[in-house]
Amino acid sequence: MLLWLFDFLDDFYRGFNVFQYLTLRAILAVLTAFVIGLWTGPSMIRALTRLKIGQYIREDGPQHQMKAGTPTMGGVMIILAIAAATLLWADLSNRYVWVVLFVTLGFGLVGGLDDYIKLKKRRNLGLTAKQKYLGLSLIGFAAAFYLFFSAQTSTETTLFLPFLKNAHWQMGMLFIPWVYLVIVGSSNAVNLTDGLDGLAIMPTIMVAGGLAIFSYVSGHAAISQYLGIPRIPGAGEVMIFCSAIFGAGLGFLWFNTYPAQVFMGDVGALALGAALGIVAVIVRQEIILAIMGGIFVMETLSVIMQVGYFKATGGKRIFRMAPLHHHYEKKGWPEPKVIVRFWIMTVIMVMIGLASLKVR
Repeated sequence: MLLWLFDFLDDFYRGFNVFQYLTLRAILAVLTAFVIGLWTGPSMIRALTRLKIGQYIREDGPQHQMKAGTPTMGGVMIILAIAAATLLWADLSNRYVWVVLFVTLGFGLVGGLDDYIKLKKRRNLGLTAKQKYLGLSLIGFAAAFYLFFSAQTSTETTLFLPFLKNAHWQMGMLFIPWVYLVIVGSSNAVNLTDGLDGLAIMPTIMVAGGLAIFSYVSGHAAISQYLGIPRIPGAGEVMIFCSAIFGAGLGFLWFNTYPAQVFMGDVGALALGAALGIVAVIVRQEIILAIMGGIFVMETLSVIMQVGYFKATGGKRIFRMAPLHHHYEKKGWPEPKVIVRFWIMTVIMVMIGLASLKVR
C-alpha cells in the first residue's frame, strides 16, 4: 500500500511540471500543514478533554493553577500535520527527507511515552532521566551514524563558522558525537522553553522559517557558490519539511496562544527541537541554529547555571526561578509580556542569523 502511494505521488508530480518548483511546493506544504492543524485541532482538543489528558502544574512554580487540566499532548497534531505535508509535497526519493522524519517521529514517540506516564501516574514526572535519554540517544546516534556513513562529500561532515570566510573544520569521526549533541541538545532546549502559552511554538516557527531559507540556498548550486554557503546536494528538499513545521506550528498556535486551549507536551516539544537540530546538521548550520534559537539557548543555560550555582553555594540562586521565563514571572511580569518579548528577541536573532548569508 505504501509503495503504491509513493508511485502514485511520483507519477502525479511528473504529470504536472509546475510541482517541480521547490518554492511552490514549500508554499503548498505550509498551507497543507496549517489547514491540517486547524482542521484536526478542535476534534483533538475534544478527544484529549474527554480522555482527561490534562496538564499537571508545578506547585513550586508561578501560580498557573488555573491551567491545571488543560489538554496536553497537542503536539500529536503538530507531528501529524508535519508528516502529512512532507510526505505529500517532498521528493520521497531524497534521503534527507526520511532522516528528518525519522528523527522527528522518534523523538515524538519518546516524548509521547513520557507524557503518557505522567498522565497515567498523575504526576509531573514521566520517564526517568535514564529511560528518556536512552531513547533519545538511540535515535540521535542512529541519525548521526547514518549521516556520517552516507555522506557523499567532505562538506557534509565539516563544521562551518558563520560570518567568517573559509572558517571550517573537517570533523572526521567527531562528527557523530557532535550530531548527537546538536539533536538531543536542541530537543531538550525547546522542551525547557515550553512553559508558557505559545512561548516555544512561535520561536520554533521563526527558526524553521530561517532554516528553510538555508536549506534552499544550501541545495542550490549557483546561489550557494555565490554566497559562499556550504553546498549540500539534496538539502534543498529539506525546505519542504521546514515549511511543514512552519505551517503546522501556525495551526497549533491558533489553539495554543494565550490563554491556551491545548499544550503540546513533551511529544511536541522534544520532536520539534530535534527537528530543528537535524535540519541544522544537514545544512551544516549548527552555529546559526544556536544564534537564531537564542531563546532556547538562554533558557537552557539558565537551568544549567541555576543548578550548578545552587550546588556550589549550598542553596543560593542566580535567578528567582529557572528556566528563564519563570524568573521574569517571579519579577512580576505578566505572562503575555514575557511571551511577546521573547518572541521579539527571536525575530531579532533570526534576522542576525540570516545576515550571515551575506556578511562574511
